[in-house]
Amino acid sequence: MTAPLPALSGVLVREVRAETVIAAPPAVVWQVLTDFAAYPDWNPFILSIEGKPWVGTRLTVEIRPPGRKSMRFRPKMLRVAKDHELRWIGRVLIAGLFDGEHRFTIIPEGDGSLFVQAEVFTGLLVPVVDFTGTLRATHLGFLLMNRALRERAEQFGAGSSS
Repeated sequence: MTAPLPALSGVLVREVRAETVIAAPPAVVWQVLTDFAAYPDWNPFILSIEGKPWVGTRLTVEIRPPGRKSMRFRPKMLRVAKDHELRWIGRVLIAGLFDGEHRFTIIPEGDGSLFVQAEVFTGLLVPVVDFTGTLRATHLGFLLMNRALRERAEQFGAGSSS
């Protein structure tokens, strides 16, 4: 879903968010999520990530929202909390123009996990990007990735417990 959020100091804000329940413990979900080298094998939205999940590093990320061309960007890793959260920020040209703070959160839920993927977009270009349908395509990409992550983590979790 995409929804307007309250303006922060007059800056336009939108959040894209999707979540899924995964029948695998957080450690298994984390292992799949942080195995960037395997993304081309299973991830229909984030085609590749180059770099290490370390705070302060720059990654090279290639995404392809459904029905759109792929795009590459170089976000900075903001938070890495093993088995719980990855967070980065990407910017277009300069801060305040079009920024996206992306987060992957894993929450223990019974014997499994709740996986939440969200991105908060801020900046002057948010209405333009929103108007083009890019945020809706991004949401669909989140849904597709979450489903693929769930399938891979559940398969991996089932395979490692036998």
